[in-house]
Amino acid sequence: MTAAVDRTPSEADVCVVGAGPAGAFVAHSLASRGHDVVVLEAGERLNAEDHHRRMEMWLRPVFERNEFWFDRARDAYTSTGDIYARLNLVRVKAVGGTSLHWDGNTPRLHEKDFEMNTRYGLARDWPISYDDLRPYYARAEREMGVSGIDDNPHGPPRAESYPMEGFPPSYSDSLFADACDELGISMATQPKAINSESYDDRSGCIGYGVCNACPSGAKYSADVHVRKAESEGARVIDQVQVLSVEHDRDGEAVESVVYVTPDGTEYRQEADHFVIACGGIETPRLLLLSDSSEYPDGLANSSGAVGRYLMDHPNVSTEAQLDEPTRQNNIGWVSSRSDQFYDHDEPSPGSFHLTFSNTAKQTWGGAQAKQTATANLLKTLGSMTPSAFIEWLGDPLDETKLGDDLAFPTTDGPPYPLSVRGAGEMLPRAGNRVTLDRSKTDSFGRPVPSIQLSDGAHAQQTMEHCLEVQESIMQTLGADITGVSTLADRDMGSHHMGTTRMGTDPAESVVNEECRTHDLENLWISSSSVFTTGGANNPTLTIAALALKTADHIDDRL
Repeated sequence: MTAAVDRTPSEADVCVVGAGPAGAFVAHSLASRGHDVVVLEAGERLNAEDHHRRMEMWLRPVFERNEFWFDRARDAYTSTGDIYARLNLVRVKAVGGTSLHWDGNTPRLHEKDFEMNTRYGLARDWPISYDDLRPYYARAEREMGVSGIDDNPHGPPRAESYPMEGFPPSYSDSLFADACDELGISMATQPKAINSESYDDRSGCIGYGVCNACPSGAKYSADVHVRKAESEGARVIDQVQVLSVEHDRDGEAVESVVYVTPDGTEYRQEADHFVIACGGIETPRLLLLSDSSEYPDGLANSSGAVGRYLMDHPNVSTEAQLDEPTRQNNIGWVSSRSDQFYDHDEPSPGSFHLTFSNTAKQTWGGAQAKQTATANLLKTLGSMTPSAFIEWLGDPLDETKLGDDLAFPTTDGPPYPLSVRGAGEMLPRAGNRVTLDRSKTDSFGRPVPSIQLSDGAHAQQTMEHCLEVQESIMQTLGADITGVSTLADRDMGSHHMGTTRMGTDPAESVVNEECRTHDLENLWISSSSVFTTGGANNPTLTIAALALKTADHIDDRL
């Protein structure tokens, strides 16, 4: 099957490296305007059977993601910082990228995130503002299909409605809401790239409850835009590893990328413009691997900033128990959030947001039995929307309709568990970085990425404040706190930002406000790696918005 696929180079206006959200949006946007686009992706293309297999694996007592979409030799890395990187547990190499396994949270960054130096004397300002990105945020929400309600008094300004109505708050959300109201803390709907109704030829959510491995297609993943790009004439080649990026004699423009196919054959793909869209780790690694006499420290790295200023979102959580039922079901997503503490007057503590649990912890065996019962119930109910499902259950709830395996409560209590989580901002620091570990090589003989990351004083102070707020919520709720997850307990998450950052000064940044590299006139980067600061919100919607903006700038030059 692999041998039958044509992986030879082709004529292209634009070559995109990486088929995750960033690469998919760039490819579709440019292909839809008549440009010849080729996309090179290291991972494989998954089919419908693969999605169901992922759901099955997600329900297993022992779930090892590496067994599904990673090659231990190809995707080797080292972790040398205070925070363990655990890369292969939080990223995906496949057509669609890590969006194949994300939670679907799509908040925007706030205005202050783009103005950290102006407002607080911290970090650097972005060379663009929230207002510059605002129309692209709206486009990205329409393209992805975002469900939400404009009910966030502390959220960034909006001028347009969400494409779909947001999901209603859960029962446990209402418990948190009572406590938050007493404390003067606002709660709001969590925007989700999950269809609350049929949208863009994809079904509405039917409640499987395994959202990380959504088998119905209700949750957006970037393979949607990969298919759209192909329908507009783009060519997507999977299972090809890009080894290096080659420039012309003067080092002013990129001429080709070198890639290798599964049978070991190397090719050179030429194009007029090149877009690196490999995420916050592999993007700087590829540039560092592409050194030359003109760029001895790595391609596009005259500033020395490639690989530096790595950021992640530190997170902490508080677990507790209540004597009354919380009716927590493994519905798979968070439906409520609070941005009360996002915008702040003083430099520190910094921004964080809160999300409120909808999943009571239980044994894997119990979870698996309940998921099986859920699947069987859904086969009976068909494609019922969440609102119709709630109506079917009745008010008060008629638990007999659920059967013994699904009757509320979903835990054996009392007491009944619940938790609240917070994610915050980390300031960019030069010592947090991606380098090459030349003592260890991947299956292609290349040095593996080495990740060095620590939280820093700002993040520590911010998350200590977050834990204090979480404690006050649980105490007001009348819950008994049973556990606290601190920064000392954490590993690196899936939000890898800042390693090829955007800026106006070529001496300290890698790309300009258009996401074009300062050093090479036809090399662009579309990734969270261009973030100047990371804020405290999930990055995927911002990645998509920047990709759409970058595609507009490339189109202007073609």
